[in-house]
Amino acid sequence: MAPKKAEQQVAESSSKDARTARRERRNDPETKVAPVLAKEPRKKKLKTEQVKPAPAAKAEEDPEDQNKGSTVVIEHCKQCNRFKVRAHQVKAGLEDGVPGINVVINPEKPRRGCFEIRKEGGETFISLLDLKRPFKPMTDLVMEDVIADIVGKIKSAPVA
Repeated sequence: MAPKKAEQQVAESSSKDARTARRERRNDPETKVAPVLAKEPRKKKLKTEQVKPAPAAKAEEDPEDQNKGSTVVIEHCKQCNRFKVRAHQVKAGLEDGVPGINVVINPEKPRRGCFEIRKEGGETFISLLDLKRPFKPMTDLVMEDVIADIVGKIKSAPVA
C-alpha cells in the first residue's frame, strides 16, 4: 500500500507542477500572446458630402433658415420591429426632404401600440394610438406618401 500512496503523491505533485508551470508561462511577458478580441461590426459607409455652392446674396430667406428650429418628434411603440422600421424611414425621408430640420425618435418612453408623428409643441401629422396586432392601420399607410405630405406641410407652414 505504501508504494501506491507515493505514486499518488508524485502524480498530484506533477499535475500541480504542470498547472503552476502553465500559470507562470501565461504570466511571462516574453511568451504572452495577445488575446483574440471579437470582431467589431462593419460600419456602413457614409455618403460623401455634396459640396453646396455658397449663397451669393441673402436678399431672400433660405428655406434652411425657416426650418432651423423645427423639431419633429416620432413616437413609436417598442412592441414590434414594424414600428421602428417605419419611424426610421420617416426620419430619413424628413431629413432628406427638409434641410435643417431636427427629427427626434422616442425622446420619452413611448406609449404601447402608438405611432405618432408631430411637430414639437404643435401640429400632429399622424396619430395612431392603441394599435393591436396585426397593426392594420399602420401597415396600410404608404410611407412615401406620408413623408411627402409631412414635408409639404412643414415647408408651407408659417415660421413662428
